[in-house]
Amino acid sequence: MKKSVLLLSITSGLLLFAAWPVSPLLPLIFIAWIPLLMVAERARTASGFFGLSFLALLIWNSGTTWWMWNSTDIGTIAAIMFNSMLMTFPWWGYFHIKKKGKNAGYISLIAFWMCFEYIHHNWQLSWPWLTLGNVFASYPDSIQWYEYTGVQGGTLWVILVNILLYELWLSYQQKSFNKKMALSVLFLLASPLLIAYLLKPTLSKETGTDNIVIVQPDIDPYGKFNAGTGAEQIQSLLNLTKEAIDSNTKMVIWPETAMSIADWQSNIGNNLYYQAVFEFSRQNPSLSLVTGIETFKNYGTEKITATAREAGDGTYYDAFNAAVHIRNGQALSFYNKSKLVPGVESLPTFLNFLAPVFEQFGGTTGGYGRSESAATFSATGNNYIAAPIICYESVYGEYVGEYVKKGANILTIMTNDGWWGNTPGHKQHLQYARLRAIETRKWVARSANTGISAVIDPTGSIRDSKPWHKMSTIKYAVPVVSGETFYVRWGDYLYKLASLISILFILWKIKDRFTNNKK
Repeated sequence: MKKSVLLLSITSGLLLFAAWPVSPLLPLIFIAWIPLLMVAERARTASGFFGLSFLALLIWNSGTTWWMWNSTDIGTIAAIMFNSMLMTFPWWGYFHIKKKGKNAGYISLIAFWMCFEYIHHNWQLSWPWLTLGNVFASYPDSIQWYEYTGVQGGTLWVILVNILLYELWLSYQQKSFNKKMALSVLFLLASPLLIAYLLKPTLSKETGTDNIVIVQPDIDPYGKFNAGTGAEQIQSLLNLTKEAIDSNTKMVIWPETAMSIADWQSNIGNNLYYQAVFEFSRQNPSLSLVTGIETFKNYGTEKITATAREAGDGTYYDAFNAAVHIRNGQALSFYNKSKLVPGVESLPTFLNFLAPVFEQFGGTTGGYGRSESAATFSATGNNYIAAPIICYESVYGEYVGEYVKKGANILTIMTNDGWWGNTPGHKQHLQYARLRAIETRKWVARSANTGISAVIDPTGSIRDSKPWHKMSTIKYAVPVVSGETFYVRWGDYLYKLASLISILFILWKIKDRFTNNKK
């Protein structure tokens, strides 16, 4: 293997890592794939190119998601290796298709990569953390057009600019500098920025009196599930809440699993640990509490879900990482987290034989149960209709749009990012919430156990936030915004188109292979 090719592969991985949030080196993303395109031209065999592209993507994955190690060591190694391998397949497909012609190759690279991202948003081993369009999260003013395309538009932008810059570099190397190509690159770089400037809405001044209180209790995530501390945690949450609310507070948001003493959903109202919460609700009848909670649900003698576990008495039940809406005089409403973290919260059915291994790094044999679709929390006399988004779900643009389709006029994110410590992980997660605000044009109220809690407006700007590892609250008069954006209505349409094109390329390749074998 030539050292120059190996160096190019390493350079591509380092550029991708250097551009990723929360780095200030975002422009590097527009040249990050050029070294890998050069490798594709110089590699002699498909297997050799597979290894070189895997190396680049392994460096990217390792540099940007190493912080998972703080919660699981074996799981982090497995996730980084597996994700890097999956990312290699679109490049491997490009290596084969480009033999049919340069343009066919470039189109296949775009289609294969976007198809991969679409699959990675929707299958049982979903991990879309490194979706290319996420790279702009810290710079929302440059992507106001995400209300029409979502992150898929950002992915397309990144790949197109890399390809055109590579072609421009080739023309320079061949001493036939292509001025038209140079103008095309400038246009492709500048026009999305201009469109973003024109599309950025002017928000009216917040004149309403209704407000939302966000609580950041700063509880150690590795100790919060000890039963002996449950009552103390609840009291701490209530004390923070009582200090912050006023007569205009309509909604309070607590973080993921804030109510951590698990019980049957049918018995939550009778749970002794939570009686202080219900008493607080009775004292504040016009206030809605939206909080994360650990619950169980019994199905009797019938195992009606794949994740249901046997209780030992012949009955089956599911465990849930859930959200609950508590409002005086109204029945409790539950939403069970649907987008579960692979390995830790869910085990794909085709990996059930590895259940004992997953248990060793924090997973469960059956995994959590889940809701089949998004839901909303609302109450009579309260203008806020909440989307109870739980942690990891905030990474899924199309799924968050489902909450809005069901009537949500505010995105309430409940999360616990303390598992990773003070690393880029919790900072990246916060930045991704800004993308959801733009895509849906809704205000975001984010309650994070150890931080960073925040209020984000529909342009993706952070209006208020609380620092990492600090017990605090935010009180903010959040306006109500109704309606659906183009992206909310149509979802990941670009991904679906790219997937169709990918299928056509694969069929084309199969046809050629069949024809050659026949000859």
